[in-house]
Amino acid sequence: MTPAVVVDIIRQTLMTTFWLCLPLLAVGFVAGIVISLLQIVTSIQDPGFGTVPRLAAFLGATLIFLPWILLKLISFTAELFRDFTRYAQ
Repeated sequence: MTPAVVVDIIRQTLMTTFWLCLPLLAVGFVAGIVISLLQIVTSIQDPGFGTVPRLAAFLGATLIFLPWILLKLISFTAELFRDFTRYAQ
């Protein structure tokens, strides 16, 4: 296995990880901004007021995007194992 192949595998793995995490990170970012603005407008500084909705948003996003994430992970793993002979040289 040449260093170029290793670099390509690592690059593909990192890009796959990035694309799989992006929807959850975007939901967390939007939920954080909305909750922070709501706390500023209402002057509520209770930590539970900010934490519980963010966790609920992450849970909802995870349940919504889980089939897509699993499909992408399965296809990435299948592609990796399909070219297994290329890596074993």
